[in-house]
Amino acid sequence: MKGMIFTEFLDLVEEKYGLEVVDEIIEKSDLKSNGAYTSVGVYDFTEMLQLLQHLSMHTKLSIDKLLLLYGEHFFSVLLKRYPDFISAYKDPITLLASIENHIHVEVLKLYPDAELPTFNILEQTETSIIMIYKSSRAMHYFGKGIMHKTFEHFGSTASVILETLNENGTEVKFIIQQIT
Repeated sequence: MKGMIFTEFLDLVEEKYGLEVVDEIIEKSDLKSNGAYTSVGVYDFTEMLQLLQHLSMHTKLSIDKLLLLYGEHFFSVLLKRYPDFISAYKDPITLLASIENHIHVEVLKLYPDAELPTFNILEQTETSIIMIYKSSRAMHYFGKGIMHKTFEHFGSTASVILETLNENGTEVKFIIQQIT
């Protein structure tokens, strides 16, 4: 997993809960990296799971809720670092529909070793989209957080329903309906 995911996660934890909590979740985790991440490094996903588990214990929030919050935070990171990716789209549905065939292609140009989830579009209208998310990491709530902020960025809201297609959450159907 790309180091940027780790560094931004720890930035969010520090922003919301303080540097002491960052230190606490790192110390409680058995991290091969010792919690020293660079944005261009590559780290084992099990480290993120440990950090999330310890943050969940500290905050009493579920891992899914933490991933949702992190996805919402991460959208602002993407907007700041890659404004051209987002400004290239006129509405949130078009942006979401382009994840697989445009945005991820561009991400792989920047980070060829990135392991990205896949998003297959089943249906799309001007105000709705249904897509299948597949990832061995089962971070669909992270995706849901990014989706919420995508709609907010375009001045609207949406209903984002998750339909888990397997027991471990590595395959999820997103049913998204723009509200305003």
